[in-house]
Amino acid sequence: MAKIKMKTNRSAAKRFKVTAKGKVMHFRAGKSHLLRKKNRKRKRNLKKAVVLSPANLAAVKRLIPYKF
Repeated sequence: MAKIKMKTNRSAAKRFKVTAKGKVMHFRAGKSHLLRKKNRKRKRNLKKAVVLSPANLAAVKRLIPYKF
């Protein structure tokens, strides 16, 4: 009997990247609109990818099972 493969959530696969050491990186929200009231430093820091919070790691691992 063959093992049933899990489907990867395609939207999550596009939003999260796994590093060589297994950390999950993502981009911060809030960079799409209402940028006029946000200062330059805040917009610059929103550009950078950051490590995913450990609280959300288990949920993301279920969404992208074959990236780990």
